Amino acid sequence: MERRQVLKTAGLLATGGVTGLAGCSSSGNGDSGGEPTTTETQETTGGSGDSNTVMMVTEGSEYYFDPIGLFIESGETVTFEIQSGSHSATAYKQGTSSAEVTRIPEGAETFNSEILSEQGATFEHTFETTGTYDYFCIPHKSLGMVGRIVVGEPGGPAEGSMPPDGDVPESQTIVDQGSVSYSSFSG
Repeated sequence: MERRQVLKTAGLLATGGVTGLAGCSSSGNGDSGGEPTTTETQETTGGSGDSNTVMMVTEGSEYYFDPIGLFIESGETVTFEIQSGSHSATAYKQGTSSAEVTRIPEGAETFNSEILSEQGATFEHTFETTGTYDYFCIPHKSLGMVGRIVVGEPGGPAEGSMPPDGDVPESQTIVDQGSVSYSSFSG
């Protein structure tokens, strides 16, 4: 856990430095590409949020979550943010949207952002139940746009197999690395 804390602290310091620089270079004309201000959907709030952001991306013919694998502790909030395209972050919980199987821990709260389309739009979810959560993008599920979050430690119905619509990093790899980028996983 000490390595995770060091990485998290370094990330927060780096983010603070970038934010400070961004504020210094702002032209004030409103189109400088600064922090997004639109929140189309927001579920539970709390936690740090900023350090646990998953980008939802369209890049040419690729549709993906970045990072594709993320490790967090119970009670932390993940922010899903549109970088480009129109996407959702939807838990594999049978009966939620087009999910035909359940791949989140028993007793865990499901989540579904519905489709967000405005660049910078965000959706937040606080993960309370320990285990492995697989999720997908509603419009791009059949194209393999899936992701995995491990809360505390691996466990639950997602362990030992891949989601039906694509591949994600193994849970233990996510725990060991803290975060697995899409490019390092797919490349």
